[in-house]
Amino acid sequence: MANAPADGYTVLFANSGHAILGAINKNLTFDPIGDFAGVFLAGEAPGIVVVPPSLGVSNLKEFVELAKSKPGTINYGSAGIGTSTHLAGAYFALKTGIEIVHVPYTVSAAIIADLLGGRIQASFVPLAFVLPLLQDGRLRALAVAAETPVTNSISIPTAQSQGFDYQYGTWYGMLAAGKTPKPVLTTLTQAMAEASKDPELIAKIRVQGIEPRDIGLDRFDAHVRAEMARLDPVLKTVAEKR
Repeated sequence: MANAPADGYTVLFANSGHAILGAINKNLTFDPIGDFAGVFLAGEAPGIVVVPPSLGVSNLKEFVELAKSKPGTINYGSAGIGTSTHLAGAYFALKTGIEIVHVPYTVSAAIIADLLGGRIQASFVPLAFVLPLLQDGRLRALAVAAETPVTNSISIPTAQSQGFDYQYGTWYGMLAAGKTPKPVLTTLTQAMAEASKDPELIAKIRVQGIEPRDIGLDRFDAHVRAEMARLDPVLKTVAEKR
């Protein structure tokens, strides 16, 4: 994609993991941010702090207190090193001052199995990944890492409402080659913006635990750079451990 003609006919639908690539992989032959131009950020999926009921905590404060009382004993699962679910947990640990152990998985379903089996004690995942298990009580959601609580299908309070400055989400959007002419980018952005108004599409996005957004062109680029700056301390730590 980085080497594709900058004519707008080849685009990439990516998520936050794309921007993170350059921070944790020093041998890339392209710049995940500089070699691409933001077209349209279509949605964001905030992370959910999830634990098994057997952990014995019912809110975020109790979870943090438990982690502080037993540093290094709470394990959290992710989809792998450098993934969004890895960084969501690492960023939570940084913001709350706790020490939790990262357990990377290669098969996402194994995270659920080990949460239910008590082999790991937490995960930081998008809502769609765990919604049925939250609804039937097999897992417990302590907080959503967003500005607004979850109220559709299930109620989940924000981390901020519980006294913790923790916001983290995975964005999804369209990127073009970095040197694509501005008029071409504008045409693509306008088309995406118009499509994003479709009520049926909005409903399908929200079912996946993704909140629709409408951020185009330079604002999209600025959003990505701001997120990278905010996560920089965590990204540096992850890169050092690779």
